[in-house]
Amino acid sequence: MRHFTPEEANAALAEVRPLVERMVERRGAHRQALERQEELEARIRGNGGGIPPAVLAEAAAEIERLERELAKIVDEIGEHGALVKDLDEGLVDFPALRGGETVLLCWQLGEDEIRYWHAVDDGFAGRRPLPLDD
Repeated sequence: MRHFTPEEANAALAEVRPLVERMVERRGAHRQALERQEELEARIRGNGGGIPPAVLAEAAAEIERLERELAKIVDEIGEHGALVKDLDEGLVDFPALRGGETVLLCWQLGEDEIRYWHAVDDGFAGRRPLPLDD
């Protein structure tokens, strides 16, 4: 596992930020596709709804396509050393060292730069402002 300094993590945002933006957008499309599929299934359960089987198959195929796209984006983010924590909010962590222990530099889409860190077990609720003082 790569460990970042805050400066290195902020530099990595140049490549990670557009991926996170795409991830959040694709996740929104995925959520909408799931809702559409649920609506179709509810209509079919109700009375068949006059919905051809191909329509439901297309909805399922769209969901699968979006899931593959999301997985690819998450993998790309991981290739930059970042850890995706929330697909909907665009929350990403970068491993760092503090006193010889791994902590996480925390960034969320919409923030200009990384300004927070937290212990591995604390999560977003445990965010503390930088610097990583020992």
